[in-house]
Amino acid sequence: MIETIHALIEQYEKIIIHRHERPDPDALGSQLGLAQVLREHYPEKVIYVVGEEEPSLTFLGRMQEVGDHEYAEALVIVCDTANTDRISDKRYSNGGALIKIDHHPNEEAYGDLSWVDTSFSSTSEMIVQFIMTTQMAISSESALLLYAGIVGDTGRFRYTNTTPATLKRASLLIGQGFDQNAFYSNLHKKELKITRLEGYILQHFVVLEECVGVIRLTKEILTTFGVTSAESSQLVNAFSDVEGLLTWVFFVEENDKIRVRLRSKGPVINTIAAQHHGGGHPMAAGATAYSWAETEEIILKLIKATT
Repeated sequence: MIETIHALIEQYEKIIIHRHERPDPDALGSQLGLAQVLREHYPEKVIYVVGEEEPSLTFLGRMQEVGDHEYAEALVIVCDTANTDRISDKRYSNGGALIKIDHHPNEEAYGDLSWVDTSFSSTSEMIVQFIMTTQMAISSESALLLYAGIVGDTGRFRYTNTTPATLKRASLLIGQGFDQNAFYSNLHKKELKITRLEGYILQHFVVLEECVGVIRLTKEILTTFGVTSAESSQLVNAFSDVEGLLTWVFFVEENDKIRVRLRSKGPVINTIAAQHHGGGHPMAAGATAYSWAETEEIILKLIKATT
């Protein structure tokens, strides 16, 4: 599949790369990292990256404004996005061909070519393998971007999706000599308002059945701290190290729905997310609830899965 994708990339002079909404480090790392590698390897090609920006991650790179007419003869690549509903910028289907590259379970098959492999820790790690197989060069700039994606989805190499192969690919990136200290400083810095909200979360989360953590962030709470729903995602692991905790959930109220962020240290939770308009990894998933009563159903399912 890598060689087939490579052949299709070589056919197009214009490539537009998408990823999922509410981008995390892997979404941006794979999107921007692939773009940087292709720009360096094919300086004659036009490479665009599109989608909404996440302010806390703009240090990795910025998105571009792309006119509708640019899609007519372009190859579109979507990174790190299991289903079309979550693709940022809905023009992804307007190109001459569409490629899906993703490490999530293949909930929705889309694209003319689809490379989906759940054995990889992250889509960024898949891009590293793509580079290795095609023997493209990796600069310090592209290495930093792809390293950011791997770090993000492995929890700094602490999660069980970190394999020996993951570490070998990461070591290849580190060998390119980017500034790791500067990267981690940017990744972990927090605005004062986020730190204030973290304090609130640590004071108000509850633990049910001694193993399930729950926090509810209403619109009023977010307004009080001046934090958006997207910004609150930085704190999803705020109380993850509490002794005995096996699963936890963040409920974040938005205008017409409640964002559900599920995490686990062992019990499978993406099946619960799938029952509530979502999905994801076995131990890191997202969903959507449309009432606080529905959130209570999710909590009960978490307790059942955990105890």
